Amino acid sequence: MTLSEQLRSEIETALKKKLCTPKDFEFLRTRLYARLHVLVSRTTLMRLWGYVDEGVMPRKGTLDILAQFLGYQDWDGYCQNSLLPKERQSSPILSRKLSVAQELVKGEHLRLTWQPERICDIEYLGNLQFRVVASENTRLKAGDTFECSLIIEGEPLYLDHLRQDNQQPISYVCGNKSGVLFEYL
Repeated sequence: MTLSEQLRSEIETALKKKLCTPKDFEFLRTRLYARLHVLVSRTTLMRLWGYVDEGVMPRKGTLDILAQFLGYQDWDGYCQNSLLPKERQSSPILSRKLSVAQELVKGEHLRLTWQPERICDIEYLGNLQFRVVASENTRLKAGDTFECSLIIEGEPLYLDHLRQDNQQPISYVCGNKSGVLFEYL
């Protein structure tokens, strides 16, 4: 397997989705923008996956973006990591994390997603506190508040002191089986 094929496979693993149709490539394009705030054309992605065969080699800049999507600094970092023995390779897909106190600013918004088709938009209130802004297919509702200090992509998300309506605060786990993904909004 070439490094380019390996990169494509790892992206599909991260997305938990095979890229086979134009709609799939539009999905990746949207995810790239949500995570990195960079636009890559759907046609470029389709070319890279071999969906469109034009015999054009991908530009290094495109490979850099795809490597960054997986958590590497760039394509060169991805290639260097791939040359290491398996036991010494890092796996940024599993270790992409967000230390709330160090990396978020009051007022920032995140989108959390987990299976099956759960979506939750949250606002950081400061002091490790969050407020749910909107949600789909989850028990969390707009207006709920909770505490959280660390979000690790691909791992369950543990919420502390979840307050819903006038109920007593509880602890709650999101993505217990498949883990959560996060994006800045």
